[in-house]
Amino acid sequence: MKIAQSRKKSYHDRWRKAIEFKEGDDVFLKVNPWTGVGRALKARKLTSRFIGPYQLHKYIHDPSHVVEPDDIQIKENLTYETVPLRIDDKRVKKLRGKDIPLVKVVWGGNKEENATWELESKMRETYPMLFA
Repeated sequence: MKIAQSRKKSYHDRWRKAIEFKEGDDVFLKVNPWTGVGRALKARKLTSRFIGPYQLHKYIHDPSHVVEPDDIQIKENLTYETVPLRIDDKRVKKLRGKDIPLVKVVWGGNKEENATWELESKMRETYPMLFA
């Protein structure tokens, strides 16, 4: 599997180059044919996909576009463990005349928190510290 992945990556990287612009470079801007220049034209076949060329005057680096990687402990099989943080709510669901107790568990383990409804009995077995 690793061999196939590395082969595909090398094929991709061979033709892909990082694009860097300098001041004074001429660039074309890509235009959406439905909303861009020439929207009023009825026949959209001949509308241009790019407009320009425009000359770059100044490059401003925007650090908000750079995403910091999460600090997650990843196992060898590329999975990570989520841990329950707290129980937010309890509910009893009626199904075919039976009462099924459910708890809303907030999961953590990475920066975002997700909440799911789980069976109370299963959560009591696996994570008894949540009910103490």
